[in-house]
Amino acid sequence: MTETGAFVLILLIALVAANLPWLSERILFVREPASGRKREGVRLLEWLFFFGVVSAIGAGLEYRVTGDIYPQDWEFWVTTLCLFMVLALPGFIWYHDLRHHLRKRGSKRKRGQDAG
Repeated sequence: MTETGAFVLILLIALVAANLPWLSERILFVREPASGRKREGVRLLEWLFFFGVVSAIGAGLEYRVTGDIYPQDWEFWVTTLCLFMVLALPGFIWYHDLRHHLRKRGSKRKRGQDAG
């Protein structure tokens, strides 16, 4: 695998993983919460867990491509965390805003069809 291929692969994996906490009401896609809905704190912990998983995958890809894992300072980790946050924005917006607008729009259309 080339360096470019590894870079594209890790970005795609990060894009998917950053949005996973907002796609399901199950905790880590396994356990149903007792209240039926995940709390935001649980979503944040899942998001941080997926950040760790993506970081480990990135380190593995780095080792496979270059043969070494280079030490990183705190600036690298802050930057990657911010990038992961930006990648999570579509899922966050979909869950907290867009989903509600689409449901309202769908219910208005159904009411309009029933009346006509």
